[in-house]
Amino acid sequence: MEKFQAFAHPWWVNLLMIVPAAAFFLWRRKGLEFTPQKKLIITAFALAFGFVEAAVVVYLRAAVGLPGANGAPEIRRFSAADPQSPLTGFPPSLLTIEVLREAATMLMLLCTALLAAPRARERWAAFLWAFAIWDITYYAGLWATVRWPTSLKETDILFLIPVPWVAQVWYPLVVSVLTLLAVSLVKSTAGPGAE
Repeated sequence: MEKFQAFAHPWWVNLLMIVPAAAFFLWRRKGLEFTPQKKLIITAFALAFGFVEAAVVVYLRAAVGLPGANGAPEIRRFSAADPQSPLTGFPPSLLTIEVLREAATMLMLLCTALLAAPRARERWAAFLWAFAIWDITYYAGLWATVRWPTSLKETDILFLIPVPWVAQVWYPLVVSVLTLLAVSLVKSTAGPGAE
């Protein structure tokens, strides 16, 4: 079992922990025009997309021949001391596709937010809401399909852009839960006839 690590790498990834609190304090006075119906629609999209992302990662790992327990593709096997090690097993062409997939994921989540709200503050809330649900669903999808992560202390590469972001699985899950709380705790200013 891995030892608990309090910090992600590189150091600036740890700043993500302040995003939910900062967003909450920026939104709390004026509230958000972010209706329960919009939250529900974005939630449905993010749940489906999170599972699609988990499936893609399973297929990608299988494509490079990384076997796992019971014949399921291995999701991750590397030392936290050497975050580059899992990347050495990927052919450069697949690594390029993985970086492009990550960029496409962010673009899809951003487009959903842009379509969901007319103002920047609500678009930001919609993006954070979608991202948090997508991220939680991604890990839940991996666990449901290949039983990884086996522990919240498993080390994972969170993103590759612009450099690999490495943290234990608990870290992105905590950020995502805090983000959902931040958006949920801000009062809705949408009127009774709002969508």
